[in-house]
Amino acid sequence: MFAYFQGELVEASQEEAVVDVAGTGYRLLISSATYHQLPEPGERVKILAHLHVKEDLLQLYGFIDEEERQLFRLLLSISGVGPKLALAILSGLRVQEIQEAIVTNMPERLFEISGVGKKTAARIVLELRDRILKLQPSGATRPSARVSGSSMRDDAVNALITLGFSRSVALKAVVESQASLENPRVEDLVRESLLAIRTF
Repeated sequence: MFAYFQGELVEASQEEAVVDVAGTGYRLLISSATYHQLPEPGERVKILAHLHVKEDLLQLYGFIDEEERQLFRLLLSISGVGPKLALAILSGLRVQEIQEAIVTNMPERLFEISGVGKKTAARIVLELRDRILKLQPSGATRPSARVSGSSMRDDAVNALITLGFSRSVALKAVVESQASLENPRVEDLVRESLLAIRTF
């Protein structure tokens, strides 16, 4: 229903922001990550929106970019994860860190966040890993051809691109890591590649 709100930022805290659009103030619940990227009150801002409808309650949620909104919506698809908890997860870790925890099968990164139990963290990783791997990175295109004919290598490269790395860096890391692993799973290859990138 609402794609975004663009206008003057009236006020903001780590939990919510108020945007004046043509004389109407809209209050949106936000993550601390979005809060830290907002301009000063009085300046113009564009906040992406998600309208959550529950019985007789309508609540707007705001996001500084599409990656955060997309992940919020994916989290809402998990049984036991409501908008309040999804926002807490986005406040607890950066989007890239959450995606990294999911695709590398590390639920322990998530249950460090207040309100996220071990079962919920495991469910998030189990149900979202493949969907995260298939996300189209913002501003990037997926490679059209197989990398040396390997679908696993393709998946790992695309996962790293989704996590924000350039294709050249991702490909270099995956090629080096694949040579050092014996019969790895995609998540093993991604995890090893992330370690390799830190040495570049």
